[in-house]
Amino acid sequence: MQIIPAIDIIEGKCVRLTQGDYEQKKIYNENPLEVAKQFEDAGLKRLHLVDLDGAKAGVVKNWKVLENIAGKTSLIIDFGGGIKTDTDVNIVFNSGAALATVGSIAVKNEQEFVKWLLQYGADKFLLGADVKNEKIAVSGWLETTDVSIYDFLQNYFDKGVRQVFCTDVSKDGLLQGPATELYTKIVQRFRELHFIASGGVSTVQDLYDLKQAGCKGAIVGKAIYENRISLKELQVF
Repeated sequence: MQIIPAIDIIEGKCVRLTQGDYEQKKIYNENPLEVAKQFEDAGLKRLHLVDLDGAKAGVVKNWKVLENIAGKTSLIIDFGGGIKTDTDVNIVFNSGAALATVGSIAVKNEQEFVKWLLQYGADKFLLGADVKNEKIAVSGWLETTDVSIYDFLQNYFDKGVRQVFCTDVSKDGLLQGPATELYTKIVQRFRELHFIASGGVSTVQDLYDLKQAGCKGAIVGKAIYENRISLKELQVF
């Protein structure tokens, strides 16, 4: 199982939110490149970079941070937050992201996302699914749809998408453990999916549980910043 550390960006700084609430933000480092280099030095290969300003504004904002990290590390970066147009997708790839992370647009504008899949190839996208009670949530989790996570994944699986991460929004940022039960169900139903767990990881045991459940990757954020899990402990995965 691949460990994917997360860096969330607001105004160029490395922060974490609690349950997606911008009012509950904590700044961990003024210099995201410094953090990314620590991850790289620890032997981690991937990075989940989230432009929270972009997510709020609906347009990519912190591409300079992406460009800086991509230019000065060899991390394989997936970048998301505010990707809504062709221009946004181009900026993300031109700034050095290996994968563009998309969420809301895949729910709200399927036609546009499918166009990108055909244009760039499905392997260039990481599909993010926010889930509440097994239903898809959008707009910073404020809105729950009536679309089941299983139908949502099946639809895009049929269109070639294989890399997916799923966040149970009731767990994210709380350090109370991931939604392992939900992820086990998804992995059992979609055997060929490169499924990445996200949200709630607080201990190394959580990671072992996710690995046991069949997850191919796990995104870890707050647990690293709050020193619940050391970078050294992540090297065994």
